[in-house]
Amino acid sequence: MTTLKKIGRLDKPDNNGTARMFQNPLLEKLTKTHISIPIIMYLVVASVSLYYAYNATEIKAFYGFTVFLLGVFGFTLLEYMMHRYFFHMEPDTPVKDKIQYTVHGVHHDYPKDKERLTMPPLASLAYAVIFYGVFTWIMGDYALYFLPGFMVGYAAYLGVHFIVHAYQPPKNFLKILWVNHAIHHYKDPDAAFGVSSPLWDYILGTMPKKEK
Repeated sequence: MTTLKKIGRLDKPDNNGTARMFQNPLLEKLTKTHISIPIIMYLVVASVSLYYAYNATEIKAFYGFTVFLLGVFGFTLLEYMMHRYFFHMEPDTPVKDKIQYTVHGVHHDYPKDKERLTMPPLASLAYAVIFYGVFTWIMGDYALYFLPGFMVGYAAYLGVHFIVHAYQPPKNFLKILWVNHAIHHYKDPDAAFGVSSPLWDYILGTMPKKEK
């Protein structure tokens, strides 16, 4: 069971401000980014991939659109699994503790740090290349439709994650995203792993428990 103490450091006076990750100023700068940069990168990659999918393959548009939607759906599952089992892995060794804190624990310590609500651009680009290679290996030309759906899902996740930290919750059905993520950060880090959607929390039983 992951606990808040293992996710964050709890010796901070508050959760405002930012953390110093590297003494080297260049490396420190590379750990931060404006949220719009990776979102634009992913949408550009998605657009280019769709262009080649439509113009350079024999895949019919209907099947391509279906695969695109499967890409969006597939991202929601990966988002949940990564958040639950990698970002919140049990830091039972010094190496795992360092990795866990660097990739996610620091975000729990400083959830209002808007420049660290996503991976920096170089890491984001590396992920896009890796995903393209894996998807192509698995599904061939269909990857050109699956990857854009996946990238759009990723961009949507980044946007949702940013606005739930930066803005007040709306008075509509989307409020559940704000409420669930606040519970995950400030009350129960073992619940509400889905950020862009509560779908997999419902399916896999990690929705926050309702208080009586």
